[in-house]
Amino acid sequence: MRHDHLITSKQLSRADIETVLDHAAEIDADRSAVADKYADRLLGLLFFEPSTRTKLSFETAMKRLGGDVIDMGSVDSSSVTKGESLADTIRVIEGYADALVLRHPKQGAATMASEFVDVPLVNAGDGAGHHPTQTMLDLYTIRENAGLDDLTIGIMGDLKYGRTVHSLAHALTKFDAQQHFISPDSLALPREVVYDLHQEGASIREHDALEEVLPSLDVLYVTRIQRERFPDENEYQKVAGEYQIGPDSLSSASDDLTIMHPLPRVDEIAPEVDDTEYAAYFEQAHNGVPVRMALLDLLLGDSDE
Repeated sequence: MRHDHLITSKQLSRADIETVLDHAAEIDADRSAVADKYADRLLGLLFFEPSTRTKLSFETAMKRLGGDVIDMGSVDSSSVTKGESLADTIRVIEGYADALVLRHPKQGAATMASEFVDVPLVNAGDGAGHHPTQTMLDLYTIRENAGLDDLTIGIMGDLKYGRTVHSLAHALTKFDAQQHFISPDSLALPREVVYDLHQEGASIREHDALEEVLPSLDVLYVTRIQRERFPDENEYQKVAGEYQIGPDSLSSASDDLTIMHPLPRVDEIAPEVDDTEYAAYFEQAHNGVPVRMALLDLLLGDSDE
């Protein structure tokens, strides 16, 4: 894999994805080979939105590679409150770090920021746009549990605003995967995303109910209804809690079904599901560390050449 920045999963070929996943598997099996590889390197974290798993797993990944992190901290405690532009902020912190990780509420922010820096920049989520490193750990989890070819996957919930959904859907077009999208009409996959998926040769179907497709699924990827993305609270209340998974709703599922969720969850997956053989979402979160270690190793290694 040779890229200066990682902005969207659309930029990655199947070979790129497999390179990352294979390297993540090697690291997952034995971290000693990369334990002190970047002892003199710093990773800059710029999170303009809240984050738990993404931020902590990037920090853990860099430290397990032997490096360290610097953190912009909360927006409220930064010069952003004084009116500093993203372009200026990113150029300043570039001077302090060897690579940057950016999360921002505006779609397209990572693309814009990448035009101002020479060190590797990773998009950790840009509004309702893309979240490519989440996609890589999702693909890693799918490969470990169900395989990526001859795959039937259902993606359910907030498909309109869900950047994890958009990134994953594009990445799955590189594999032999049948994609089923389940949502209310108001949260359906944006038409421009559907168009792009068709252009990429994807096999997709859209549904408003899980029951009709559940028995055929190898993987069910559930997403949270993202209250913070709704411009109108009344619109959120109309769909809140509409799609929920509990043990009773899984009676027709295959014994080999894998249930995933990018987290955090609210009430879309009942806690009782956690103890079933289906649940893989905590494994999925844990996979963020070896996958992000692999990505950082490949990006920082390329920047040395």
